[in-house]
Amino acid sequence: VAQHFLASYHIECTDEVKQSVVNTMGTIQDIVAEKCVEYFERYRRRTFVTPKSYLSFIGGYKDIYKEKFASLGSLSERMRTGTLAQSFLSDLKKWLLNELVIKEKDLAIASKKADEVLLEVTMKAHAAEKVKMQVQTVKDKAQAIVDDIGIDKAAAEEKLEAARPALEEAKAALQ
Repeated sequence: VAQHFLASYHIECTDEVKQSVVNTMGTIQDIVAEKCVEYFERYRRRTFVTPKSYLSFIGGYKDIYKEKFASLGSLSERMRTGTLAQSFLSDLKKWLLNELVIKEKDLAIASKKADEVLLEVTMKAHAAEKVKMQVQTVKDKAQAIVDDIGIDKAAAEEKLEAARPALEEAKAALQ
């Protein structure tokens, strides 16, 4: 009977293992029948193993197998997905590390260029400072000359003012 009901049922195993399952179902049916006889001899009450109870036992096995197979399939899928995710993350990590190495090289180049520009700017700033100091020196000298001229001009104007009355007298005498 088990052979008939389990032959078309898909069990993920070899034919040899499937035949062992069928034989085990039959053996369990025989053991239950023996226990029914022992129960009668001990308690004087009859119990029977009916074809319906045997078919119910086979149906229960099918249900439990289907449930456990689905559970294992789910766990297998989760493991496969986890392995894929782990593989993806490993590849992503390698890619990110490569990108990091590239970016570090780019950063080193950019840092070197920035140092060169900073050095150039610093040198130009020093040169500009020297020119500024030279211009300031020339300005200071020019200012000193202007100040001297101002003093001389003030002295000349003072002498001119002192000589103005004599100039006015001389103009009046010619006229």
